[in-house]
Amino acid sequence: MPAVSARDPEKRMKALNPDKPQVWILTSGIRFRHFYGDICIMVEESSDIVHRNPAMAAKIKVTSTAFREGGRIPRKYTCDGDNVNPPLTIGDVPAETKSLVLIVDDPDAPGGTWDHWVVWNIPPITEILENSVPGEQGMNDSMRQRYSGPCPPPGTHRYFFKVYALDTLLNLDPSSTKHVVEEAMKGHILAQGELIGRYSRD
Repeated sequence: MPAVSARDPEKRMKALNPDKPQVWILTSGIRFRHFYGDICIMVEESSDIVHRNPAMAAKIKVTSTAFREGGRIPRKYTCDGDNVNPPLTIGDVPAETKSLVLIVDDPDAPGGTWDHWVVWNIPPITEILENSVPGEQGMNDSMRQRYSGPCPPPGTHRYFFKVYALDTLLNLDPSSTKHVVEEAMKGHILAQGELIGRYSRD
């Protein structure tokens, strides 16, 4: 590795890979410089550079046989029906994935985003079956460790079924909420994707 000053990140990064295009994204105090061959992650004021696999920026494909992207979620999967989780198909999961996380939430809830399902340590599978428990369940905003289907007040709400591929397993308490899981995932996300469904009781 070329010798460059830790106080001059521009020169330091160019010395590592001088001929490849460079794109900066600034988020949460961490600068990502994306080379075509790899991704270099550098924390501000640090002389350490950590190389991560480019799969961390990949997209997971999330679909369902129960409803299409942006479509209406069938009554069966809501509080007006059987209140069981819909089936999900998960594609393009990175080969090095150790576990999946599934979060279902409603950003249109009157008091702010409402969390309907929080699941972690799901094996890197390609399908989550209807009415199943695919991993370790945390606490949702109904104070239940289970799936709670759409049950909105008047109006149409969107429901995000978000899947994350991680390079690790999570050691969390069963009472963990979405916020706790999201904090634990930081630095471990290889890829992610989502499916959006809609539901109204009108």
